[in-house]
Amino acid sequence: MNPRSTATAHVDTFARDRLPPPGQWPELRFDLPELRYPARLNAAVELLAGGAPDHPVFRTASGAVWSYGELGARVDRIAHLLTGGLGVVPGNRVLLRGPTTPWLAACWLAVLKAGAIAVTVLAEQRPRELRRMCAIARVRHALCDARSVDGLVAADVPGLRIATYGGAGPADPAHRPAPDTPYRAVDTAADDVALIAFTSGTTGRPKGCVHLHRDVLAVADTFSRHVLRPRPDDLFTGSPPLGFTFGLGGLVIFPMRAGACSLLLERAGPRELPPAIAGHRVSVLFTAPTAYRAMLAGLDAHDVSSLRRCVSAGENLPAVTWHAWHERTGLRIINGIGATELLHIFVSAADDDIRPGTTGVPVPGWRAEVQDARGRPVPDGEPGLLAVRGPVGCRYLADPRQREYVRGGWNITGDTYVREPDGRFRYVARADDMIVSAGYNIAGPEVEDALLRHPDVGEAAVVGEPDPERGQRVVAFVVPAEGAAPDAEALRTFVRAELAPYKCPREIVFRGALPRTATGKLQRFRLLSDRRQRLGSGTVTPVMTGEDTDDLR
Repeated sequence: MNPRSTATAHVDTFARDRLPPPGQWPELRFDLPELRYPARLNAAVELLAGGAPDHPVFRTASGAVWSYGELGARVDRIAHLLTGGLGVVPGNRVLLRGPTTPWLAACWLAVLKAGAIAVTVLAEQRPRELRRMCAIARVRHALCDARSVDGLVAADVPGLRIATYGGAGPADPAHRPAPDTPYRAVDTAADDVALIAFTSGTTGRPKGCVHLHRDVLAVADTFSRHVLRPRPDDLFTGSPPLGFTFGLGGLVIFPMRAGACSLLLERAGPRELPPAIAGHRVSVLFTAPTAYRAMLAGLDAHDVSSLRRCVSAGENLPAVTWHAWHERTGLRIINGIGATELLHIFVSAADDDIRPGTTGVPVPGWRAEVQDARGRPVPDGEPGLLAVRGPVGCRYLADPRQREYVRGGWNITGDTYVREPDGRFRYVARADDMIVSAGYNIAGPEVEDALLRHPDVGEAAVVGEPDPERGQRVVAFVVPAEGAAPDAEALRTFVRAELAPYKCPREIVFRGALPRTATGKLQRFRLLSDRRQRLGSGTVTPVMTGEDTDDLR
């Protein structure tokens, strides 16, 4: 589809002008009737119309409740502030920063309603990161939680105009008088840019992923509508912040599209989630595989029987974690793979279609296949690169890496997958996480799964370290389970009984924690770089497991 097929409502066309050229776009598909949106569309208007005015839309840990009608009035108040006090015009980029609160969600909706472009970042991101993202997206306006404003000020972004919320000042949206008239939404085109989401940084090199107004609705009208299948009486919650599209979809877009409600938690780690679920009777949970595993130890102390849907994404869900959660709760975790580039989940399965150890099948509205390096489909059972296409596609903001992600009209996610004969897709590894040692191809997640089956292992990450003899050697980083003593030889013996000998770690390094993003996604690139720094400074001694000769070619 031509990215300029409809007259834009944007006065500032910076983002639209920096979309990839049409020849570098993936093929977009709108196979479902519900994906055939009108030419003029404002996603905020559509979401705000999802529930009855008196129906709750957001709850907080303190017991505050916002209705759809109250949210709409506050969105209008913020939109008037944006276009009046801050001078925002359609197409301007507006930075949003703060903990996960109803006010942050209201700011996001107001930016879209005013025809501007939301750039939501994390409250934890440092001034240098903020300055870099503001430079990439050329941000000149910001709405920031009063508790997070110091870091934004320290970023020293040239020309940035900041308005705060959540404070006591008279300019704060919470204290401004309601406008005499509702805010009239900007008549945006369905293909006008609505948001720029920066990648979570597992590679350390952020990219601005551009998404349109119709994209916001498309992820709800595919995965949420056909796989998650929420109800108006559902209460959502989860751990991912709104600065990540996993959280934006799971905690704002999906519940609002269904006319449901979301419990927005400022602290939503494995310790906070079980009591919140029990206390508020949460029915839909979004979090990462690591959190599901971590919550198991404390579940007996909390009544989580209100849950009916559990969604996992952000990284691969090990089968051992799925079975452990199912055994304790009776709930079948909905596994899924998504990407910031594609906004949300595109391969998944629910209910009787779930097969533990696999991700699932293409979500209705999406297509997927496994390809070789030249873009040709590989036979079922053989590993290759996951390629997908659907109603949303990768569009980097003025970034040459567009050519790497989109090839032949397909979005190449960077994941190695196998398509099983029954049509289900099984995760193997990130393409750049495949370990080639002494001529063997070794998938790090497979070794991680084996380690996680040992009761003394709390977390595990397996990477390939350069080795002059083998090309790469398998190194495992292990966080012991609570109360367990580190025992490398016991773990190695266990893995050798589970997997072929050549897959066993050559070295096991015990750590107190693994580096992760705010959504729980493992940052493997940091493991080896941190290790090199620590070994170089003499601050850590690796636990050597010895060498074998029977696993070499």
